Amino acid sequence: MNSSPLNNFTRRHVLKTGLAGVGALSSMALGIESASNDKKTPPRKEGSIYMGDFAAPKIKNVRMAFIGLGQRGRSLCTGSAGIEGLDIVALCDLSEDKCKSTETAVNRDNHEPKLYYGSPDAYEKMLKEIQPDAVIIATPWELHHPMTIASLKAGVHTFMEVAMAITMAEMWDIVDTCEATQKHCMMMENVNYGYKELAFLNIVRQGLLGDLLHGEAAYIHDLRYQMKDVIGTGTWRSPIYQVDGNLYPTHGLGPVAQYMNIARGDDMFARLVSFSSPSKGRNQYAKKHLPADHKWNKMDFKGGDINTSIIKTDLGRTIMVQWDETTPRPYSRLNLIQGTQGTLAGFPLRMHIEGVTPDAHHWPSEKELEKLIKKYEHPLWTKMGTVARKVGGHGGMDFMMMYRIVQCLREGVPLDQNVYEGAFWSAVGPLSIASVAAGGMPQIFPDFTRGDWKKTKPVGICS
Repeated sequence: MNSSPLNNFTRRHVLKTGLAGVGALSSMALGIESASNDKKTPPRKEGSIYMGDFAAPKIKNVRMAFIGLGQRGRSLCTGSAGIEGLDIVALCDLSEDKCKSTETAVNRDNHEPKLYYGSPDAYEKMLKEIQPDAVIIATPWELHHPMTIASLKAGVHTFMEVAMAITMAEMWDIVDTCEATQKHCMMMENVNYGYKELAFLNIVRQGLLGDLLHGEAAYIHDLRYQMKDVIGTGTWRSPIYQVDGNLYPTHGLGPVAQYMNIARGDDMFARLVSFSSPSKGRNQYAKKHLPADHKWNKMDFKGGDINTSIIKTDLGRTIMVQWDETTPRPYSRLNLIQGTQGTLAGFPLRMHIEGVTPDAHHWPSEKELEKLIKKYEHPLWTKMGTVARKVGGHGGMDFMMMYRIVQCLREGVPLDQNVYEGAFWSAVGPLSIASVAAGGMPQIFPDFTRGDWKKTKPVGICS
């Protein structure tokens, strides 16, 4: 773990105050320096192994700890409490109240976790004393890297919220530590477990779209209201809009990347170009809705309101990745995948497959689409969909993700998302920052797999 005085100060300050803005902003800015057109790859460290298809020994009952019990962490914890074979053994947060209220909720499912709170380093004590099998990290972005490294070095399978990390250096550190410790490390991209996303994956895997050509992915979500937060997400997330690029790429990109088998035997991200619109919305919102002396009215939100990036893959495919958390647009992840024999798209649902939907000039009706998506329902949703929808969490995708994590650990099989995918999807952040700063010049993706992606199997949940 990086133990420089500045890093320690930033981490402790964030944990004590809940304001990660300054530290996160400085780390984001490093993306310009960390992204490079130099495609040289450092050698794998001695004693390390490639983790693409890694399968750990079976764990009959998975002893799991949770770090961070804000809205996201608490939801994942309480939503997974009923999963067979899961034992929630520890809860960690700065807030005693959050620990105790989450404890009360999971007690109903016969979990008796030990609580750790009140100290910035409480999670380190928890890792040492509890020695869990797995840990879930749901904290502000800049804490993902130090907490992940500490967890892996403690011998714990580690799962963190998106994004995996902020800078290229942090992503390489996580990959190298994962390979050295030989423990699972997965960025929890929950959207990959959505009902429609898995149905699309099923259709693609059956070859119904022919050869894949193009994808579109986005995170379009008007979050300006968070600027009014006195505590919580808006306090640490608002300052990041001073940085110009795509700062949250993975929700839309994760599913599209798995449709295309990116870093899984077929194809690989090659390079990226990125452009941003003018920055208007956040400064205008702060002026209209917040007091003149409010800290956000003293901040220059110079990051473009809309960022559009284009990824070119080794096979020549294209992926548009868009990010907009500022303009008054309805929520969308786009979720478009185009092949030589058809197109699937979301928000709203649209599907055309040659030989299946006859009219190439009009999308099927809503009723026809409902029947069509049901026809290609993913087996995981056929089996667990009723439970997932009842438990909830983004329509059930959160439960499905946690169910699969526990299932894979119990059965000793590879995870649905490996450490490299989390790094590749997150790398769009610093690469886009670098490209925007360079006037849209192409940025080369590093190969976190060191060439081993060519022998990695596609995600296997369709089988």
